[in-house]
Amino acid sequence: MEVTPWRPPQHVKVKALGLHWRDGKLLAAEVFDDQGHLVGVRPLGGGVEFGERWQAALVREFKEELGVDVQLTGAPLVMENIYTHHGATGHEVLFIGEVQFSTDCFAHLTRIEFHEDNGTPCTARWFALSELDLPGGPALFPAGLKHTLLQAADT
Repeated sequence: MEVTPWRPPQHVKVKALGLHWRDGKLLAAEVFDDQGHLVGVRPLGGGVEFGERWQAALVREFKEELGVDVQLTGAPLVMENIYTHHGATGHEVLFIGEVQFSTDCFAHLTRIEFHEDNGTPCTARWFALSELDLPGGPALFPAGLKHTLLQAADT
């Protein structure tokens, strides 16, 4: 697999991510390092454009990436994520909301192949939270999301 090195922009980005669940598993896109190794997964979504509300951005991103219409449910989780990727610091504010789409969509698939708006090929799969953030396994990005989701489930 050919991987194009990615580095975070040097300004704060506002993003909207969607949490879609199937049989207790989270739909998330695979994230690779510069050598093409799977390092983690991240819920689907993307950047919020200037003048665009996070809800509209999330609906738009799912339509662009997967071709599906989503409905948002509940209040968003808001997280600030300051991280380092290959020596470059990234900073983002994330609106993370539960999304639903028709159960007929992707019902027969275990993986979904799609392209980012820049043409980068991506794969999304459903992951049990218990499989993520384990030594030697894929992380759930942003860091701290798994803990936050597990805490919310306990309340």
